[in-house]
Amino acid sequence: MSKTDQGAPLPGVMPGRLPENAPQPDFDPKAVAKTLLRATRAGALATIDRNTGYPFASLVNVATDSDGTPVILISRLSTHTANLEAAGRASLLLASSGKGDPLSHPRLTVIGVFGRVAREDPSEPRLRRRFLARHPKSELYAGFGDFAFWQLGVVSAHLNGGFARAADLQAGDVTTDIAGAENLIEAEAGAVAHMNTDHGNTVRLYATKLLGAEDGPWRLTGLDPDGLDLACGDATLRLSFPERVTTAQQLRKVVVDLAAKARGG
Repeated sequence: MSKTDQGAPLPGVMPGRLPENAPQPDFDPKAVAKTLLRATRAGALATIDRNTGYPFASLVNVATDSDGTPVILISRLSTHTANLEAAGRASLLLASSGKGDPLSHPRLTVIGVFGRVAREDPSEPRLRRRFLARHPKSELYAGFGDFAFWQLGVVSAHLNGGFARAADLQAGDVTTDIAGAENLIEAEAGAVAHMNTDHGNTVRLYATKLLGAEDGPWRLTGLDPDGLDLACGDATLRLSFPERVTTAQQLRKVVVDLAAKARGG
């Protein structure tokens, strides 16, 4: 059972109530959780009402930083922002959608503490770029004085992947280790722009041939040591790398290999 440094269970864990004995050899909870975290565009934000202590749920657009940390863009005029200013503890529910019973599709609850990112913070330009790449229409108001980016410092997560497919997860199970990946992170903006401008057909092949998506003007919105984020209108996808990538040189090789695989398929 996952625990904090003080020995208490992590928030959201289900000791003795998960289907530990259910044989699911094809179920990789960490991989499913990471894909949900990277590919889901919007989620339910649950904050603590500052006046009563009751849970307060709202809908927010979601993106991620290079390490998978969830990022939201919210206004100080919103109730959920006032709640976070009073108490940063919160959770995000990220769910996939599809045909049939909504409860048959995977969903991930990510739990932690939100913190506001100041405009002068060195990470703010990167977070802004990655968020707006995922949510281009947000550029209409992202520059307003009452809006700011907030990051969720992940403490734990709970995955429900469908019937008998649940798992308690720690922060490191759903986020990405970026140690030693400084070169890749610095090269991200240029690499994404280059792929979208000069290799748009390759990005389209990634989506259609490797991920089985419908054809369309697919584009990259971001990349990190674990994989590529793709978008086409409101649709989003996650393409995982076959191996960890930490440098621009490694990235060039991987995207070429993926392109060859897509063309071969």
